[in-house]
Amino acid sequence: MRVISYNVNGIRAALTKGFVSWLEAANPDILCLQEIKVQEDQLDKEVFSKAGYPFQYWFPAEKKGYSGVAILSKHEPKNVVIGTGIPSMDREGRNVRADFEGFSVMSMYLPSGTSEERLDFKLNYMDEFKEYAICLRKEFPNLVICGDYNICHEPIDIHDPIRLKTVSGFLPIERTWLTQFINTGFVDSFRYLHPEVQQYSWWSYRQNARANNKGWRLDYHMVSEALKDKISRAIILQEAKHSDHCPVLLELDI
Repeated sequence: MRVISYNVNGIRAALTKGFVSWLEAANPDILCLQEIKVQEDQLDKEVFSKAGYPFQYWFPAEKKGYSGVAILSKHEPKNVVIGTGIPSMDREGRNVRADFEGFSVMSMYLPSGTSEERLDFKLNYMDEFKEYAICLRKEFPNLVICGDYNICHEPIDIHDPIRLKTVSGFLPIERTWLTQFINTGFVDSFRYLHPEVQQYSWWSYRQNARANNKGWRLDYHMVSEALKDKISRAIILQEAKHSDHCPVLLELDI
């Protein structure tokens, strides 16, 4: 089972950069998108159906042109849950989950903390989401929560850990939260298979950051402990360039 997670930073913009051709070549069973920045009536979903993804679940933010997540699948889920039921999260379209036979997949877009107000919002979201995920895993023990976590976990995950230690995305409080989240019973699939590999999944558009590989690893497939032995592959697809992020891939022997 191949799952790809991709913060596209606007799906309509990505479509103009060859996204569909890339998707057909990458050929995941399940595609999790973040930051779709589109309302459903603004999107021709038929292009994804023709590419082999008839089952589509879009969750836009209330605010147009902002946030939003989606799951596209070759296979029909047994059940789909849009949102978490927590209003502060759901207004911004940050969570959608699809339940398949034997496992569940969530596309999640954790907020960034670009201002004091947004950092407070992010920290509150993190606290609420951790408790939500703990409860969810009791019901769905074979759970994958993939997406843009907007946090670099360890110094190896960021190009300049000393200079950036006071920047949101690498703050001690954020990194501690991610450690605590993992310790509740999740596995960072990429780091599990590649403990010493330094690769990134996001680069600023400024100062030629991508060409100079001054990046951050913000995108994860967090896999519940019950699925750990099923992880066969976890890689970062840096050659895909439809966004300031690149996709991350997980393969599970299910």
